[in-house]
Amino acid sequence: MKMENIRLDFEKTEGLIPAIVQDAESKQVLMLGYMNEEALEKTKSTGRVTFFSRSKGRLWTKGETSGNFLNVKKVLVDCDRDTLLVYVDPVGPVCHTGADTCFAEENSSKTFFIDTLRKTIKDRKNNPSDSSYTASLFAKGINKVAQKVGEEAVEIVIESKDDNKELFLGEAADLLFHYLVLLEAKGYELDEVMEVLMSRHKG
Repeated sequence: MKMENIRLDFEKTEGLIPAIVQDAESKQVLMLGYMNEEALEKTKSTGRVTFFSRSKGRLWTKGETSGNFLNVKKVLVDCDRDTLLVYVDPVGPVCHTGADTCFAEENSSKTFFIDTLRKTIKDRKNNPSDSSYTASLFAKGINKVAQKVGEEAVEIVIESKDDNKELFLGEAADLLFHYLVLLEAKGYELDEVMEVLMSRHKG
């Protein structure tokens, strides 16, 4: 678990700090709770989100009865030192109603994993190793990377003519991966591509 080494101002908030809980992968906001110093220390020591329950008047580890724990990945502190942002890996639904979030929103998107993948690809380029397939592509140069994108594009076209979902999704994943490698090889960011798409979007 990563946490900024910043002293929190519990006095300003009369002993309770609001903690915004967000899915580390999907970036979906899951819930809001409050922590006192003891709850924060328990969260840090156990790796599971613990709040101070204002209704129960005691510490409350999310999931202590349901088993739907919030496993902490990272904790950030805001600029005023009086609010926490807690990135978590949720185990099951977060809300007591059975909903994914306490705001009745679904938490099923996987698209933010692309950012994790982009960071890994960038790392393979900057810190190559002999065992890395991605690093081997960069080592072979831009022509080889571009060739792989072309090959994967042809393969997904071929698979699209059949009805084998597993093979089609496999080729789609290969194409997306090699496209991200090509962007990195060219020194361009996916965000730049998004900006082009956003400029074309008519709403």
